[in-house]
Amino acid sequence: MSDAQKKKVPIPKSLSEGQYSTQPETLEIQRKSEKLVIGIPREASPSENRIPLVPSSVKALAGHGHRIIIEQGAGKRSRFLDMDYSEKGAEIVYSKEEVYKADIILKVAPPEMEEIDLMRPSQVLITPLHLPRISPEYLYRLKEKRVIALAMEYIQDEDETFPIVRIMSELAGLNAILTASELLVSTNGGKGILLGGISGVPPARIIILGAGVVAEFATRTALGLGAEVRIFDNNIYKLNRLQNLVGQRLFTSAIYTTHLEKELMRADVVIGAVHSKSGRTPILVSDEMVENMKPGSVIIDVSIDQGGCFATSEMTTLDKPTFVKYDVIHYCVPNMASRVPRTASIAVSNILTPLLLKAASLGGIQPLLYSNAGLRHGVYAYKGSLTNAYLGERFQMKSTDLDLLLTSSL
Repeated sequence: MSDAQKKKVPIPKSLSEGQYSTQPETLEIQRKSEKLVIGIPREASPSENRIPLVPSSVKALAGHGHRIIIEQGAGKRSRFLDMDYSEKGAEIVYSKEEVYKADIILKVAPPEMEEIDLMRPSQVLITPLHLPRISPEYLYRLKEKRVIALAMEYIQDEDETFPIVRIMSELAGLNAILTASELLVSTNGGKGILLGGISGVPPARIIILGAGVVAEFATRTALGLGAEVRIFDNNIYKLNRLQNLVGQRLFTSAIYTTHLEKELMRADVVIGAVHSKSGRTPILVSDEMVENMKPGSVIIDVSIDQGGCFATSEMTTLDKPTFVKYDVIHYCVPNMASRVPRTASIAVSNILTPLLLKAASLGGIQPLLYSNAGLRHGVYAYKGSLTNAYLGERFQMKSTDLDLLLTSSL
């Protein structure tokens, strides 16, 4: 016997006899699509004019067999009548209790405490978070109800962008400049100057903090009106991108406290346009900086829905949108897009409708969470657990990683 034969290890027949046999084909099991029941209550806040789904989206969802329950008058402030919805397949009901029987609740403002009381375990709530309005009691009540709560502003696309934030940022950028123009006039307590200069008179000086989508649309609008724009951001790539998008040289700078303070003292309008991916926006402008600004100048804090980037910012409403501190006019409305509710409603609806249709094809929102990391990023409460680390740290509450919760429930 050769050395090679001596070294050969014998393999049991049971391990080798089936290697040439035909193997069964394994296919992915197709999930059964689910018919969604979607509820849209009328917003309780008098300053919230938007609605999350417009009649054309209701028609698309109803055409796939989904049930949409809408509280009477929910679309009135956006100039959508109950008849518009019923003709497209929605059911119009006359009480919030009927709406909250739905599996998925859509809102464009956080629910009131009385509305949370109407919710039930495993119900899905999709709504903006509005950080300044959130309290420990709000989160405890959601946890007690064991609902699945998603914040619209934290939901990501496949390319890790924030679709709701982006579209609302476009609206906010345009709105911020038009609002600033209104607030600068003397009848509104402003300095009495025109945003864009005329022959022999210099234009207003606008400072924008942040170089994202809000800054892009605010810059385009301000330049179109003839104003002078200066942009601050610590992300040089964003500053470069903004200059390329606008198509002309702009005054841009990294955020250095000394330099920013000098510019603020000369500014007529300052727009806060900073977005945080998961928590509160950083405070870039201190009380002292605001105090040194010119009397009658204007601050518009677009970041107020995430806490604001000015130390002096306090959340306001469309009913009373401004307050004055250190002789500076502050505009801190979190739902600025609600000034143009019809446009804003169509924009939000365009994003939510494909998401709902995709969820239905996979068997519901919960199955979609397993396969969609962007949707998981928006979840801040899941069946009795707080899943947003920032909220847990801010309110000193225990938070649990959502991926662990989903894995344990498999």
